[in-house]
Order: sequence, then structure tokens, then C-alpha cells
Amino acid sequence: MTSSNDASGTAAGPYQAAGSLQGRTILMSGGSRGIGLAIALRAARDGANIVLMAKTGQPHAKLEGTVFTAAEQLEAAGGQALPIVGDVRNDDDVAGAVAAAVERFGGIDIVINNASAIDLSNTDAVDMKRYDLMQDINVRGTFLLSKLALPALRRSADANILTLSPPLNLDPKWAGMHLAYTMAKYGMSLTTLGLAEEFKGDGINVNSLWPCTLIDTAAIRNMPGGENMVKAARGPEIMADAAHAVLTGSNLAGGAGRRSGNFYTDEQVLAAAGVTDFSPYSLGAPEDRLVPDIFL
Repeated sequence: MTSSNDASGTAAGPYQAAGSLQGRTILMSGGSRGIGLAIALRAARDGANIVLMAKTGQPHAKLEGTVFTAAEQLEAAGGQALPIVGDVRNDDDVAGAVAAAVERFGGIDIVINNASAIDLSNTDAVDMKRYDLMQDINVRGTFLLSKLALPALRRSADANILTLSPPLNLDPKWAGMHLAYTMAKYGMSLTTLGLAEEFKGDGINVNSLWPCTLIDTAAIRNMPGGENMVKAARGPEIMADAAHAVLTGSNLAGGAGRRSGNFYTDEQVLAAAGVTDFSPYSLGAPEDRLVPDIFL
């Protein structure tokens, strides 16, 4: 695999950034591992300040990394990191993370709603505790973190909210396959739609980003058959590069186009930034054998 970043901050891969996140302060939910950590590492290579609020403060039996080990990687990559053990479902935890970001770095420029729970069970099989978990983390957590960060974002010269959620594709097959999860992810996307419209006069850019293919993450690997599924996936670095392009405006040729209210895919953003070959992001499978992501 050819990756676009690693723990040491070494750059590689097809994406050539046109902008930088140096000195910008990012508040991210989750980020101990997977896509969130990859996005944070890409920002850290620019010299960004990154506040990670995640639940994993102690090593987990099935999940690699903690918020503290993630912070160590971010600082090794060239960024400043503030690890916070907190739950995006808890109002006080989120308020505390926002306050800590402002106190440590003087403000917040970017909010990344990365934390998400997944359960692809159908309606008969889904446990209501899992249903509640997905609604609380995915929808309420996204709304809450965005809401409480608004005062700080309004003071930023280039404020962004980026949520990892899909385009609002109302093809009934997605609701029919896994209704509980679909509602939770679309709730995140509706938050993007509403915030972009509500705050279009405040200079806050609000967008969503979603991968075109399956991405290798612990959540996928821990699913039944997940170890085989990720063999036809891409690494999380493609989402890291795409997020970087969105947050720096590199995806908008000549600076034209709307910078808010978009439901981007990783391929769309990177193609606009000049990437023509996505194969370096794959884990070995040919491009025509990669597993497409859901909701597209």
C-alpha cells in the first residue's frame, strides 16, 4: 500500500495540496484511530492544532489506540495536540472540550464530526440499545458539537464544519437494507444541510464527506466477515487527503463554486484537486474490484 501519511508525518501519494492548515485549530469527535486519526495526521503535517475528544482513554481489547497515543502521533507528525477523554453524547463533556480548545489554542477554526456508531442489522434484528446509541452518537452528537462550537467558529476568519456522512440519497433500498443505521447517518447529513443554510450569512462553511469505496477501519474489521471485506477496500488516507482539500478550499478550481452545503465524495474532491489515479490508496485489490460504499 502507498499511503499519503503515516505516524512520522512522511508525505506520499497522489494528492498535492494547494493550501495549508498551519496554525488552524481543529476540534474533532473521535479520532483515536481509523479515518479520524488519518484526517488529524494530515492536518498535523501542516502544523495544525488538533483537539481530539474521544472515549478511548485506556487500551481497548478489540480497538487499537487511545486518544493519548493518537495525540503522540499527531505531535510526532508536526502538529500540536490536546487529547480529551470525553463522550460526544454528554453535554458537559462536549462543552468542556470546546472550552478547552479555546483556552489552549485561542479559538476553533474547524469542527470535524467524525464519531459514529454502525449497526447494519435489519429492523427485526436491531437491538434498541444499538438504535439509541447510533441516534445519540451520530445525530445528537453531531448536532451538539456543532452547536456548542458556534460561538468560537463565528470568531474564526475561515470557519468550517465537516461531517463524515453520506449524500442524502432517498433511493428506498438504503432504508430497506438497514433502516436504523440509515436514519442515523442521514440525520448527520440533515444536520449539514440545515446548518449550511442557517449559517450561510455567518461565514461558516458546512459540508459532508463520504468515501466512494469501503475504507479499512476497525469498525469494519470487527464486523462478521470484515477481515475479508477490507481486502477490497482503500486505506483511510484517501479520506484524509479529501478532507484536507475541502478544508483548504483546494477542491474548488480557481476558488469558484459553493464552499458550503455540499455533500462531497472523496473521489469527487480529489479529482477536482488534480488526482487522476486513485490506485495508490487501495490495499491491493484492482480498482474495478473495490467494494463500493453504501448510500451512493
